Amino acid sequence: MEAKTNAMRLLDKHKLPYTALSYSAEETRGEEVARLLGLDPATVFKTLVTAGASRAHYVFVIPVCRELDLKKAAAAAGEKSVAMVKSKELLPLTGYVHGGCSPLGMKKTFPTFLDASAAGQEAISFSAGRRGLQVRTSPAALAALLPYTFADLT
Repeated sequence: MEAKTNAMRLLDKHKLPYTALSYSAEETRGEEVARLLGLDPATVFKTLVTAGASRAHYVFVIPVCRELDLKKAAAAAGEKSVAMVKSKELLPLTGYVHGGCSPLGMKKTFPTFLDASAAGQEAISFSAGRRGLQVRTSPAALAALLPYTFADLT
C-alpha cells in the first residue's frame, strides 16, 4: 500500500468514501491517465491554480479532456481576468507539484470552482496529491471537505 497523501488523509479523517487509483507517475497527459485507469475522460478532472487581476488565487477543477476558458473562469471568480500560476510558484503556494496538484489538502483553501459537467457525475477522479495517484469520489464527498461552486469553465 502506498503512503497516504494529504487528500487521502482528509477523506479518511471525515470517513468519506473514495477509491485510490494508481498509474505510472511518468504519464502526465490527462486523457492517457483516464485510458490507463479505464475511466471515461469526462469523469477524470485536473486541478488548475490561477491568480486573478486582484492577485487573489483561485482553483479550477475541470475534465482532463477540456481546456480552461480563462474568460469564463474570471467571470466565475468575479475577476477582470485570471492567469495560470507558473509551475515554479505552485509548490510554495499549494504544497503540490505540477501534475500532482489536488484540490484537497492545499496549504491554504482558495476559492474553488468545479466544472458544471461534474454535477451529473456519480463519481469523479482527481489527483490525490502525488503524480501517479488519483482518488475517485463523489462530488458530494468533495463538497463535504471543500466548499466549491459549480460553474461553466470550459
